Amino acid sequence: METTDRNIERKVKDNNTVAVHYTGKLANGQIFDSSVDKEPLEFQMGQGQIIPGFEKGLIDMTVNEKKSVTIPEAEAYGEVRKDLFQEVPKADLPPEIDPQVGMGLVAKNPDGTERQLRVAEVRNESIVIDANHPLAGQDLTFDLELVEIK
Repeated sequence: METTDRNIERKVKDNNTVAVHYTGKLANGQIFDSSVDKEPLEFQMGQGQIIPGFEKGLIDMTVNEKKSVTIPEAEAYGEVRKDLFQEVPKADLPPEIDPQVGMGLVAKNPDGTERQLRVAEVRNESIVIDANHPLAGQDLTFDLELVEIK
């Protein structure tokens, strides 16, 4: 029997452009991000735009297929790197900032781009900032639904 919709039988391969709905969860079940009730995420496979484990989970999926994948930290945002922690004197902070653990900060790189930082520790005369991705060091679970292969 022939199908009129070629998309149904196709499977995701490298370099395909895909549209996917996802819900990302931490090991404890807490949802950290979702495209549900929004536009699906669209990207080209194999371009390094998405964490490796997410792409790997999509390979060979067909349109309308749903599945759940668990991504180890190494294929997600990597392990927490100690070299991305830095102590900064409080005197170097803008005076209006009252640093608190967990607070997000933004630093400007010499080329004008911005880097997201998080306050990891507040000491008497300094703070310790963390430049790791907030999800570094965590295994992640994604519920995936392939919407389209373009």
